[in-house]
Amino acid sequence: MLDFQFAVVSDLHIALPTTLQKNSHRLHLFEVSIPALEAVLEHLSQLDLAFVLLPGDLTQHGEPANHAWLSERLAQLPFPAYVIPGNHDMPVAEADGHAIAPEEFPSYYRAFGYGATNQLYYTQQVLPGVRLIALNSNQFDRQGNQLGRVDRTQLKWLEKVLAAAQEELVLVMIHHNLVEHLPGQARHPLGRRYMLRNAPVLRNLLKTAGVQLVFTGHLHVQDIAQTQGVYDITTGSLVSYPHPYRILGLQTTNQGQQLQIESPRVKSIPDYPQLQQMSRQVMGDRSVPFMAQFLTQPPLNLSSEEAQKLAPSLRYFWAAIADGNPKFDFPDFPEPIRSYFESFSRPSQPALDANATTLVL
Repeated sequence: MLDFQFAVVSDLHIALPTTLQKNSHRLHLFEVSIPALEAVLEHLSQLDLAFVLLPGDLTQHGEPANHAWLSERLAQLPFPAYVIPGNHDMPVAEADGHAIAPEEFPSYYRAFGYGATNQLYYTQQVLPGVRLIALNSNQFDRQGNQLGRVDRTQLKWLEKVLAAAQEELVLVMIHHNLVEHLPGQARHPLGRRYMLRNAPVLRNLLKTAGVQLVFTGHLHVQDIAQTQGVYDITTGSLVSYPHPYRILGLQTTNQGQQLQIESPRVKSIPDYPQLQQMSRQVMGDRSVPFMAQFLTQPPLNLSSEEAQKLAPSLRYFWAAIADGNPKFDFPDFPEPIRSYFESFSRPSQPALDANATTLVL
C-alpha cells in the first residue's frame, strides 16, 4: 500500500448570508462558515492530498441553497471529497420549504461519494487497497424526532461490505460518536444525543472485521478516543472555537502502519482578524447559561440557585474541552462537584493527544 495524506473537515454548517439565522445564544458562529471553509480549502489545495472527508453537518439547517452552494464549491477542489449527512443537513423527516428531505440528500452529492445510489450510505475504494465506508446515523422516530442510530438494513449491508473488504484498509465515516469522548457521555442527558444509540453493536462489527479508524463529528470538540481497538477520531467544527481541521498521513514502516495526525486551526479570516480570541470569548460568554443547565442535570443535580452561583466559574470550561487535552483545577468548588469537573481533564501526557499524535495500527 502506498503512503498517502488526507484531511478531515467537519461540521462546516455552511450558511449563505441570505439564509443566515441569527441566534445570540448558540455557542458557534454560522456567520464565519464560508470564509472559514475558504481559508481551509486554500491551505489544503497546497498539499498533496489524496482526498478529504467531511463527516456531516455540512449546512446550517439543511437549506437547499446551502447544499447547492457547497456541492458547487466541492466540485472545484483539486482532490476528491466524500461527505455524509449530519443531523443539521436533513433536520426534518419531510421537506418543509426550509430544509431538504432525507431522500434528497444524495442528489446534491453524487460526485462526492453517492454516485447513482439513493441510499444515505455508501462505500467506495478511494485508493488501491483503501476503502471508505460512509454511514448514515440520522434516523427519525415515529413522532418525527431525530436520533442517532444505524438501522438494521444498513447494518446488514455493512456486514457484507466488511466481509468483502478483508484485504483492504477500511476507513469509516459517521456523524455521531461511536466512542465516548467525555466522561459518562452515553448516559448524560446533555451528552448522549451526540452518541450513536447502538454504538456497541457497530463497534463489535468493526472490531470483528479488524477496522480501527472511524471519523466522526457532531460534538464540536477535538478528541481521539479508543475502545476495543477501534479509534474514534472526532473533529471540532469550523464554526466554533477553536475552528480546527485535521491533516492525516498514513505511512507503512517496518513495524507496520502508522497514522500521523495534525490539527491546524483557522486563525484569521476577513472581518475577524483575531478569530481565535474572539470566538473563545463568544463561547465563554454564551456558555454560562448552558453550564448552569449542565449543573442541574445528573449526576450533580444541583438546584437552580446553586447552579447559577457556580456557572460563571465554568465560563471557559466548554472552550477548553473543544480545544482538546483540557486540564482543570477547581480548588474552590466543594466536593463532589470539584472531582466531577476535574475528571474531564486529560492526563498530563495523554496517550492519545487530541490534536497531534501518531497511531500505530
